[in-house]
Amino acid sequence: MGRLLISTNSINWKELSPLLSSACRISLSSDAKSSIKTSNIVLNQILRSNKKVYGVNTGFGKLSNVSISSNDIKDLQLNLVRSHACGVGKTLDLGVTRVSMVLKLMTWAKGYSGIRPVLAKLLVDMLNHDILPLMPRQGSVGASGDLAPLAHLALAMIGEGQVHFQDRTMPSLLALKEANLEPITLEAKEGLSLINGTQVSTALGIRSLFESEKLLKTADISGALSTEASLSTNIVFNPIVHKLKKHPGQIKVAENIYNLLKGSEIVKSHNDCGQVQDPYSIRCMPHVHGASRDIFNNVENIINNELNSISDNPLVFQNGQIMNSGHFHAEHVAQALDSLSIAMSEIGAIAERRINYFMKGIGDRIPMFGAVNPGLESGFMLAQVTAAALASENKTLAHPASVDSISTSAGQEDFVSMAPWSGRKCLRIISHIRSILAIEILVSGNINHRFHKKLSSAIGLNSIMKLLKRSKVLTSKDHPLHTDIEIIDHLIKSGTILKILSKHINLN
Repeated sequence: MGRLLISTNSINWKELSPLLSSACRISLSSDAKSSIKTSNIVLNQILRSNKKVYGVNTGFGKLSNVSISSNDIKDLQLNLVRSHACGVGKTLDLGVTRVSMVLKLMTWAKGYSGIRPVLAKLLVDMLNHDILPLMPRQGSVGASGDLAPLAHLALAMIGEGQVHFQDRTMPSLLALKEANLEPITLEAKEGLSLINGTQVSTALGIRSLFESEKLLKTADISGALSTEASLSTNIVFNPIVHKLKKHPGQIKVAENIYNLLKGSEIVKSHNDCGQVQDPYSIRCMPHVHGASRDIFNNVENIINNELNSISDNPLVFQNGQIMNSGHFHAEHVAQALDSLSIAMSEIGAIAERRINYFMKGIGDRIPMFGAVNPGLESGFMLAQVTAAALASENKTLAHPASVDSISTSAGQEDFVSMAPWSGRKCLRIISHIRSILAIEILVSGNINHRFHKKLSSAIGLNSIMKLLKRSKVLTSKDHPLHTDIEIIDHLIKSGTILKILSKHINLN
């Protein structure tokens, strides 16, 4: 089990990515503990002065003009959590939940939330026992915080709701008891601080970055394999040519593909074929893949900024001031993930076109649909159709969620970000792209296997061909392709393909 120290310092999203797959030993630094304690002391001083503080001794949203007596402050926070725990749909994956919890601690650690140290300690303890609240994935509009899902997190901390613990789903109270932990009674501002913030949206962003990063490199591999198998030229990827453009992503992709094709006997076998140009889906790979990489880098910057930001309201300053703003609004995250959705959709769209290029046959060396006996056999006809269906779905899913808004809370929250939907549909797009790339690798790998068998692939691509052979997805006859696609999909998702290739070539 790894370790993560939460302090007042900024970190990179990659430092949180291990939490997507497994638990990690969490601890708070001394400066984080001090910041939390000081903020709570300041809040209590303000309360003793009888100053009106939003969400502490007032109602919420449109009810903020309703004063709450000091005797009802605890009930106010309890009622807030219970009333807001109304998410629906399937639960968020456990990795996203784990990251959301850590992001909540990171906001508290900055010392502007006013919560008690004991509340932070319980959240740390739950993480260290891997007690994960079941948070429904639908119900947040990404403003005023991810209220609905985070309310389910808060519910677990007070001993209500359901959690995942030791490979079981159980009542929170039972899990806490088994871990020798006590549910908490919420005090001033604590319920509000738990449900306020962009933690779920940002966690979805981290998951999206983690999965996208692998696919961007895998797309260069699958594209290079298609270039080789389709008897296309490698000259157009010469880095000297691409340095004339000033886009960093394009330059890196061109170098990747050029290096992946070095030494390929298959490429050399058609040097004098007389074909002047290959389709854009091959020739313009650096331009398209590169654009997606540059957008990825922009999104990475925004997500890093968000996860290191204060995401709470109201804000408790050490000088005794209470200030309000809209730091719970996830517009940055929403627009970033919409951009990533578009960028990743393009990766899938151009890959599907490369798959389609094989379907008409290529010259006299590759029959239609990559079938050994076209007509009697259909080859990869329907594999391309499946890729086309996924690419088409992505075009709809890539419509930006952030351009939509719907007024909530009786008009008080009249402009919302829709960031959680931006994140969830981005992950759906990413899943589709992984399948499209799996199909591309299946098709191009089999074209090499069936029609270029006497010629060797480039060194790096040859390692992929050997992996495909070991995985038993290289064949010569029609058979159900569903399992083959699933096998390669897993090789991509697990990082196996990238790991195998890294022994021969270092990709940018």
